[in-house]
Amino acid sequence: MSKVMPLTEAISQFVHDGDVVYAAGFTHLIPFAAGHEIIRQHKKDLILARATPDLIYDQLVAAGCAKKIIFSYSGNPGVGSLRIIRQEMEAGRLQYEEYSHFAMITRVAAGAMGLPFLPMRPTGGEDLAKANPQYQKVQCPYTGVDLVTVPALNPDVAIIHAQRADANGNTQIWGIVGEQKEVAFASKKVIVTVEEIVDEAVIRSDPNRTLMPDFIVSAVCHVPHCAHPSYTQGYYDRDNKFYLEWDKISESRENVEAWLKEWVYDINDHAEYWDKLGAETHERLRVPPAFSEPVNYGKY
Repeated sequence: MSKVMPLTEAISQFVHDGDVVYAAGFTHLIPFAAGHEIIRQHKKDLILARATPDLIYDQLVAAGCAKKIIFSYSGNPGVGSLRIIRQEMEAGRLQYEEYSHFAMITRVAAGAMGLPFLPMRPTGGEDLAKANPQYQKVQCPYTGVDLVTVPALNPDVAIIHAQRADANGNTQIWGIVGEQKEVAFASKKVIVTVEEIVDEAVIRSDPNRTLMPDFIVSAVCHVPHCAHPSYTQGYYDRDNKFYLEWDKISESRENVEAWLKEWVYDINDHAEYWDKLGAETHERLRVPPAFSEPVNYGKY
């Protein structure tokens, strides 16, 4: 059964005030368009979970959508701190739980496996355990070694951008792969945004790229260029210029509010956003084809 719907409908139907929301993606495939739609719909009191929060979480916090953030390292990649998130945390207006990268991934892995927690080897990040009571210790019943544990994370909704999916929700990703699969299996609802919706035969022709099967996907939204200013491998490049610009914009709340008005509130959808970026930006972010070698699955 087709799960294709507009992004506006998917956010309205599956993201509710107070939800734990995990917008996945690592380096590329960050679902900025979905974040902007959450802002546009004035969702409130969200608990934003993510390993390595990107600019989209800075924008969601600036728009007043979040009451808490669950994260590992938070920053504007290659630039510095996420200014809004840092300011809100330091002012006591934004609750937070901080983990190491591996601990965040361990949390969603436990959620995906239906386990209440998972153990880890102790690492050098002992100060995190002192600051975050969610870190606990257990003794291995086989070796007697002390292990660190973190609880499972089961978001209310995961939002995942990908290169392509079929109408049923079978979703394929290539390039750098982060924790998208684990997050999808751990979450109660999954919204997938894609550059292309393709025939089921295309998905079946290369099944090893399918990270999310249809039975865990709630909605499929066709949103080309969804990841800008992040990138989507094979479709468009990372807009490094914007990451530098955001660092300057976020120095001033007035500038942030003006940016949100111009680029989110006064725009109907992401297609209009992409058009507004203009032909020069489109050309600058264009990537030439670089195809992998075909794989012979054989006939059976």
